[in-house]
Amino acid sequence: MYLPSFKLEGKTALVTGAGRGIGRALAVGLAESGCDVALVSRTAADLEETAELIRKHTNAKPYVIPADVTVREEIEGAFDKLIAEAGRLDILVNNAGMNIRTPALEVTDDEWETIMQTNLKSAFIASQTAGRYMKDHGGGKIINISSVGGHTALRTGVVYGSTKAALIHMTKILALEWGKYGILVNAVGPWYFRTPLTEKLLSDEQYVKDILDRTPLNRVGQLEEVVGPVVFLASDAANYMTGQTLLVDGGMSIYGF
Repeated sequence: MYLPSFKLEGKTALVTGAGRGIGRALAVGLAESGCDVALVSRTAADLEETAELIRKHTNAKPYVIPADVTVREEIEGAFDKLIAEAGRLDILVNNAGMNIRTPALEVTDDEWETIMQTNLKSAFIASQTAGRYMKDHGGGKIINISSVGGHTALRTGVVYGSTKAALIHMTKILALEWGKYGILVNAVGPWYFRTPLTEKLLSDEQYVKDILDRTPLNRVGQLEEVVGPVVFLASDAANYMTGQTLLVDGGMSIYGF
């Protein structure tokens, strides 16, 4: 009587950075919940691997749409292609992101621009494009993949942390502006998960020890543990949540770093 549906049958999502790592896991997880998924990133071969996982393990339909999400024309074209083929857009997951771990005194202008465009500009362009469609079609869900690094200061993360903090605040502002259109905007802030982006860091035993010393659950996350919160936010179970950030961090934000 009181349990809302976590299922996403009949809905269509677009996931940026869906070719590998967290983005691939999120795309497959959404598909496992019944959602057709548009897979967007620059590398078509990676997207095809994600699409094959969806075809193999679910009944959902993947749409492979290579695009550079930092280029407005390409991301708008990706949305146009999805809507032309699927006829709808219900969920956007802004997952595309990257990091260059440079101490603040050594950050270059090129590094600043590259991280800002990938982590922040792309999320705004995609949100704005999705928002324009959702406004005229009964609303939708936008989920931004931020980071604990946007909530807590991390070493050698000045640019990355700045983009993720801005993404959290952008989530609040868009939620405030777009709530009247039925567009719910939330964020998820992961800590360390084993992905291609973190592989090198997590091979450093001392670095891992430092991480785990500040993580009450004393381990890095498994990819399925970030999928659940995203599926929840995309589902009817989160229909009275907007402007929020769920930290998926094993308790790390209790400590700081």
